[in-house]
Amino acid sequence: MSITPLMPVYPRCGVRPVRGEHCHLISEDGTRYLDFASGIAVNLLGHSNEHLIGAIQRQAATLMHVSNLYGSPQGEHLAQRLVDLTFADTVFFTNSGAEAVECAIKTARAYHQHAGNSERYELITFKNAFHGRTMATISASNQEKMHKGFLPLLEGFRYVDFDDLEGARAAIGPNTAGFLVEPIQGEGGIRDASPEFLQGLRALADEHDLMLIFDEVQCGVARTGDLYAYELYGVTPDIMASAKGIGGGFPLGACLATEKAARGMVIGTHGSTYGGNPLAMAAAEAVLDVVAEPAFLADVKAKGERLRGRLEQFIGNYPDMFELVRGRGLMLGVKMKIEPRAFVAHMRDNHHLLTVAAGDMTFRVLPPLVIDDSHIDEFMEKLSAATASYAVEAVPA
Repeated sequence: MSITPLMPVYPRCGVRPVRGEHCHLISEDGTRYLDFASGIAVNLLGHSNEHLIGAIQRQAATLMHVSNLYGSPQGEHLAQRLVDLTFADTVFFTNSGAEAVECAIKTARAYHQHAGNSERYELITFKNAFHGRTMATISASNQEKMHKGFLPLLEGFRYVDFDDLEGARAAIGPNTAGFLVEPIQGEGGIRDASPEFLQGLRALADEHDLMLIFDEVQCGVARTGDLYAYELYGVTPDIMASAKGIGGGFPLGACLATEKAARGMVIGTHGSTYGGNPLAMAAAEAVLDVVAEPAFLADVKAKGERLRGRLEQFIGNYPDMFELVRGRGLMLGVKMKIEPRAFVAHMRDNHHLLTVAAGDMTFRVLPPLVIDDSHIDEFMEKLSAATASYAVEAVPA
């Protein structure tokens, strides 16, 4: 057989982690990597947080899975905690970000169709977004690289330029059900929306009785220094998708909604075999124990400001390679003047520094939220060495 046992859909690199220690990964050959990728914004508490590990171990010894046909004390407790911490009145738990966005899409459509407005099914989405890899979530994106091989796409999505309020206004029609937007685009290059744009979407949604959906799969759960990014903008969505960091590494997603927005999500309309299982609930409880504390959130903002300041000072030394730094908290992106993927590979393979490539000529800096100044120092040292060697090899004199 020529196909690999793991379906070959990822261009996997040579790093093969077998162990994690706080903010470092150790490969099977013993190489130690500084992890400023965090499993793409997942491992908020690093790789060996005793509180998270203990919560999962205790729950695994008690009860790992039970059907959602039965009551869920664990799910009820976590849902109430999220309701108390956010705008939401109700929560549906999933296994991933894509599933959380799928639930959000269904919730927005059900809001209208529950009231008999079957023609209102279309969501206005924004170019260069990434919402997941299911058929609905790739259809919600205009990225052709995700469409290839899976046509035809699902109907019901209209694309508008990101941060273009007038374009969003012009796209509203008789079939419009709402807006689906990342407050800060992750895969799209750490591009944060302007306050005016998100505030304008909220006003349009209110004016036309539309659902405003925030995809906070990557930017949520303390990544920006607020528990969720909508707080940064003073704009409250009707529906929100959350995942990645919410489980600290355990697979978990959540769709949060107001009571009004969830009016169509009644018995029989949605489900998930594993969604909200006791193990996932225990993991999320442990994560929230740490990240929902005001002092922790303030510390994320402070560390983000220090890291951003050092990055901005550093890139000025290499004007042929770097353009700018953008993002919020510990969700930062460095926009380059050259293709970033080769540079990300160079940092990884030659300097044992893990970051994540993104769109718009950007690489992402997504460290665990528990980094300290020693990790920032190590990051800057590795970045400096990688840049100096790469500039000699790749950037024309």
